[in-house]
Amino acid sequence: MNLKTIGLLLLLCCTQWLHAESGYELWLRYQPVGEGALCEAYRLKNRKVMFPGETESLVAARQELQAGLKGLLGVAFAEAAALEDNVLVVGTPQSVSSFKKQLFYDEINGLSDEGYLIQSCKMEGKKVTVIAARTDIGVLYGVFHYLRLMQTNQPLDKLTITENPKLKYRVLNHWDNLNGTIERGYAGYSIWNWERLPSYKEQRYTDYARANASIGINGAVLNNVNAQAKSLRTDWLVKASGLADVFRPYGIKVYLTAKFSAPKEIGGLKTANPKDPQVRQWWKDKVKEIYSLIPDFGGFLVKANSEGQPGPQDYGCSHADGANMLAEALEPYGGVVFWRAFVYQNERHVDRVINGYNEFKPLDGEFGKNVFVQPKNGPIDFQPREPFHPLFGGMPGTPLSLEFQITQENLGHAGHLVYLGTLFEETLQSDTYENGKGSTVSKVLQNYQKTHGISAIAGVPNIGTDLNWTGHLFGQANWYAFGRLAWNPDMSSVQIAEDWARMTFSNEENVLSPVLKIMLMSRETYVDYTMPLGLNHIMNYDTHNGPESWHDDPVWTAFDYHKITKDSIGVDRTVDGTGATRQYHSPVCEKFDDIKKCPPEYLLWFHRVPWTYEMASGKTLWDELVGHYYKGVNEVRLMQAIWSGLKGKIDDERFNHVASLLKYQEREAIWWRDGCLLFFQEYSGLPIPANLEQPRHSLKYYQTIPFPHDWKGLYE
Repeated sequence: MNLKTIGLLLLLCCTQWLHAESGYELWLRYQPVGEGALCEAYRLKNRKVMFPGETESLVAARQELQAGLKGLLGVAFAEAAALEDNVLVVGTPQSVSSFKKQLFYDEINGLSDEGYLIQSCKMEGKKVTVIAARTDIGVLYGVFHYLRLMQTNQPLDKLTITENPKLKYRVLNHWDNLNGTIERGYAGYSIWNWERLPSYKEQRYTDYARANASIGINGAVLNNVNAQAKSLRTDWLVKASGLADVFRPYGIKVYLTAKFSAPKEIGGLKTANPKDPQVRQWWKDKVKEIYSLIPDFGGFLVKANSEGQPGPQDYGCSHADGANMLAEALEPYGGVVFWRAFVYQNERHVDRVINGYNEFKPLDGEFGKNVFVQPKNGPIDFQPREPFHPLFGGMPGTPLSLEFQITQENLGHAGHLVYLGTLFEETLQSDTYENGKGSTVSKVLQNYQKTHGISAIAGVPNIGTDLNWTGHLFGQANWYAFGRLAWNPDMSSVQIAEDWARMTFSNEENVLSPVLKIMLMSRETYVDYTMPLGLNHIMNYDTHNGPESWHDDPVWTAFDYHKITKDSIGVDRTVDGTGATRQYHSPVCEKFDDIKKCPPEYLLWFHRVPWTYEMASGKTLWDELVGHYYKGVNEVRLMQAIWSGLKGKIDDERFNHVASLLKYQEREAIWWRDGCLLFFQEYSGLPIPANLEQPRHSLKYYQTIPFPHDWKGLYE
């Protein structure tokens, strides 16, 4: 065989290996691990499997194991008729009765309802690997974990893994409208095809359930928090029951957003007053109907008395009165209420940051035992960076469910590569000092399981009908990271990023290292070119994308969020200002309150600062601000350069998709940088250093850029 022939064969092999991928398979690609360097799983190619049981969840788990082993190893597993060396045994004590005779039986009994163990051990003198759980759902989670070990090239011998979820309710809050649109959705339309439900159940529903189960998500709110009452009508409940049927084998419960005024809008009542006996009975009857159609219905999510939504305050009642009415109806069936704490007064003289705490703190201890109050991760509204919400250190008598936003409403939509695992971890590991040092937000959430018997976390997903689910390929990592952190909120976002990168791209170091570098720098890069040093809420009023620090009208003004003048910028939220710092426990309060101790990333969030203020770096505030904006743009360019080095190492379809969006991201980063700095310069009167790339257009130009953008002639 000559060199030319060998070269052609090698090219053919590479072409077959780097086949085009749409991204639809997410992190469940199950691509062949191959031999050689990736041999941990390959050497188990001929392993037999003992996996009895025919329940829906066990069948789903077996199908997943079959698909995983066939994809990863290229063979369908052989069923073992009896125990022998190297067999994989999967099940519960009910499906594998011999588990009851093993030393690990007590460990199985000690697992939670969703826990599992994966062990290398002996059964009847044979060396085996066991995936065992108390429940069928636990087995499914264990199978996904075992396949993840194979996908990420982890050792598969001497396994001693025991896993229990640290939070009980791990829920996606879809903002999907009944007409198929998605509020703050950037990846196409809703994947729920309401017109065809419940009869026609698309394969995508099963794939959605598989993806969620693989990362431990166990609930889905189907409809938008800005709800329509008709979602609770019988015909729509029947449609929702079709999705519940698909999700059930994967351990995912269906929830619905309930519009508080539903008794009036679809119930024929004259009021929705939570103290009215007829209203309370209407909700009890409605809940009874729901459970007749969806026996494992999870409960309600409610947005009330916020941004124009109806609520109990319309009748002189409290949030607790409204939540407890719904909780009373759900309690006999085991359902729960998620009552959102996102409320604020849209009034110029009231600092929006302090509203949520002031509204809910006095109600601590007044909510029913099956009610969660659900604050967002920060006190404003899913900004690129916010300090943790003070309610997480302020409501020990009420279980709180933390709400993250996975969809990138204020982080460049699906056009920007921003890995949010670092944002999630930053919030979860923030110390509230509620019970002294070490009372992190993560520990506060977990502690509710001990004190109240329930615990929860929620995420607003970025899922739509786009072929790759999330619009941006790297947006999948944020869905993945949320699920992994929902299961264990003390996980490292770096480790999660590595797992996702290995499962999505490759275990090869020359691919893995650059992908991780891009992911781990991306969130800070976004903050730098949009809202550094604690700036926030200066995005476009309508789209929430692109700069609009100059927006000013009677409805909403950016000036309330930066307070810019010719001598200073920032909002005074100290004890001498709006008092937001007072809502935190000591020593957090003192740290945020003292301009010398305040972390620079929150400086302008808590303080009004003169343009000439000397920062720790020795630069003035103005020069520091300019430096961040330019650093952000430069780092997007660095991300582009790093990604370019992966050409030929990743299939062309996914490579070109990301490369194109990084170019788009660079343009928008420049737009943010130049627009913001020219606006700030109107007040500071200070120059952008001459050695830096100067804005090519006037402030007026940036103030009138249409959206979507007309980029013709811009930065070519």
